[in-house]
Amino acid sequence: MFFSQAGARPRMWEASPSEHKKWVEVFKACDEENKGYLSREDFKVAVVMLFGYKPSKIEADAVMSSVDPNTSGILLKEFLDIVRKKKEAQLYRNEIRHIFTAFDRHYRGYLTLEDFKKAFKQVAPKLSERIILEVFRGHGFEPWSGKIPHAAEQLSPCATTTEPVL
Repeated sequence: MFFSQAGARPRMWEASPSEHKKWVEVFKACDEENKGYLSREDFKVAVVMLFGYKPSKIEADAVMSSVDPNTSGILLKEFLDIVRKKKEAQLYRNEIRHIFTAFDRHYRGYLTLEDFKKAFKQVAPKLSERIILEVFRGHGFEPWSGKIPHAAEQLSPCATTTEPVL
């Protein structure tokens, strides 16, 4: 259950009917003039309502640049896809944080090579030490400190495409 920067992607996740309904309601609430789309500012309000933070200019620019140029804003279908992807990324970061915390037995906020070896002995006892060392070095290892910092330190709170590392 380890993810690498090169190939790991969050699993496809489907919203429950009640969550999907909530997203549609948020879209409608933010489309105050019933335009059928969300403007840049409408989108920011929707993100605050759903995720609890105001998107940065960079995030808003990225979203708005991905919108069909023949429309004046984000249509409902596009909005639902954006929200689903953000939710997937959020769940993925939470999963990484959970795994990291399970390995960080001393609650230090980082993993040492010894922590890593102990964790691998529990989940993959036949894995060679050479492979464990390669994995450790390939997942955020900081040679100057001999540690892997907590994955959350490597993510911005609004990252949607950043692949976290363990």
